[in-house]
Amino acid sequence: MTSEQAGESVASDDQFSSKVAHPWWALVALLIGVSMIIIDSSLVNVLLPDMVDDLGLNQTETQWVNTIYVLIFAALLITIGLLADRYGRRLLFLLGVVIFVVGSLASGTAQDPSFLIAARAVQAIGGAMMLPSAAAVINVLFTGPSRALAFGLFGTVLAGAAALGPLLGGFLAEYFSWRWAFLVNIPVGAVAALMALRFVPENKGPKIAGLDPVGVVLSAGGIGLLVYGLIEGQQFGWWTAIAQFDLGPLSIGVGGLSVVPIALVTGCVLLLLLVTWERHQAALGKASLLDLSLFRIRRYGFGNVVALVVSLGEFGVLFALPLWIQAVHALSPLETGAILASLALGAMLAGGLAGKAASLMGPTRLIRLGLVLEVAGIVVLSFTFGVDRSPWWLVIPLFFYGLGLGFASAQLANVVLVDVPPLKSGQASAVNNTFRQIGTALGTAIIGAVLFTGLGTILNDTLTKEAGISDGDREKIVNEVRGTSGQAIRGLEEIPGLSVIVKDAKESYTEAARDAALVAGGLVFIGLLASFALPRDRKEDYQEQPSKTTDA
Repeated sequence: MTSEQAGESVASDDQFSSKVAHPWWALVALLIGVSMIIIDSSLVNVLLPDMVDDLGLNQTETQWVNTIYVLIFAALLITIGLLADRYGRRLLFLLGVVIFVVGSLASGTAQDPSFLIAARAVQAIGGAMMLPSAAAVINVLFTGPSRALAFGLFGTVLAGAAALGPLLGGFLAEYFSWRWAFLVNIPVGAVAALMALRFVPENKGPKIAGLDPVGVVLSAGGIGLLVYGLIEGQQFGWWTAIAQFDLGPLSIGVGGLSVVPIALVTGCVLLLLLVTWERHQAALGKASLLDLSLFRIRRYGFGNVVALVVSLGEFGVLFALPLWIQAVHALSPLETGAILASLALGAMLAGGLAGKAASLMGPTRLIRLGLVLEVAGIVVLSFTFGVDRSPWWLVIPLFFYGLGLGFASAQLANVVLVDVPPLKSGQASAVNNTFRQIGTALGTAIIGAVLFTGLGTILNDTLTKEAGISDGDREKIVNEVRGTSGQAIRGLEEIPGLSVIVKDAKESYTEAARDAALVAGGLVFIGLLASFALPRDRKEDYQEQPSKTTDA
């Protein structure tokens, strides 16, 4: 970043901070809003069986309840980030809260599957408005050790809410109704909106004439298709179609080319066209959706690469672990959520320690410490898996994994945005979150493929060695266990005379889950190695200074 940019950044910081009488209350308002969108993205899986019973969702509709949320959320982030810079981050945050609450009310009162899916789409639009706007405000509101602590708390909410979501979902499923998972957002959203109105002043970037509709279409279409292909690979097949796909006049039958590679290739082409178009717009001095010059800032460019790589493995464990616990140990959703809550406890502790730790060692080194704890936690976790060992032993490695997640995830956002001019914080934050969303989708696809392919292969090989099982029965058992993500094991356990098959299935699933966890740990380790490309921290970025200067 040039000294001129640094001067602009400090001046904007001073002007903005001078308007904030209670910055920590402003942070609380933002975190309350962000917690809603993270929790709602993680608890729905636990509630899907109740939704199926209540609304009669078929397999396709069940999948779209989650898919539509992730798809629209990821596709709109970059566009929303630019709008936040242009029209005001607080305005976009407040609009996001209102839209999210409306979507939550519609979801909680839905009487048919189509209405529920549409309501989830509305929620995603609101969520896409809130997340980058909140991060952008934090980026310009805090400096020095306060900045590290603020982003530490932000990371705590991201990690903690993701872990607490299944616990809340399990509690509601067991004692109340799935509808309350959405309806509870109404009072929470009202609190977030009122606090934001009271404590968060408006701030925005410079006025720029014109919009970039071509960039918006290319961005939303490219990211949407890319994420769709990644999250639907298991459902429709990565190359050959294994399930019927129908969308309006488009129909792809089983055995032909799957819709997944079509979506992935088309998405990549649109994103390449986006980069070309944005360069063209910048060369002509016209309005552009994506400021590619930001990637010339070393911390920002390399930081986004690290965020993408780390996200590949960071939440992959959370995808595989609940499925394995419920299939092999038959724990309830509430008990499963309670085990995962240990991760949230670690993340919360890390959030409280982040400010002090970053001021002592610098945020980049804290990121590396966090990633080391994540890798160690995942490796220990993988060897804690066992058919005859209580799953409650998992809380120990999960706690340390959460501690690392709380250090690394939040401080990565801190480092990525530290050199970005505050006037462009919304767009920069949105791009960073988009990298993370794509990384999470790709990581889940990789971990899912390792888990379910491994489950099918290991179980098939194990059953081949068992006497008295025909090839047809073996194939049927393998397909049923694999096709239900292992949940069919609980049904097989209730059938007399199948104890050997059940034992083989549980051991096979345990081995596959261990392999999936080790792959996740390996991906996070690659992210750790990539973090060494980040430049060294500057003391003025994380330690209190006697006075502010305009020197970068």
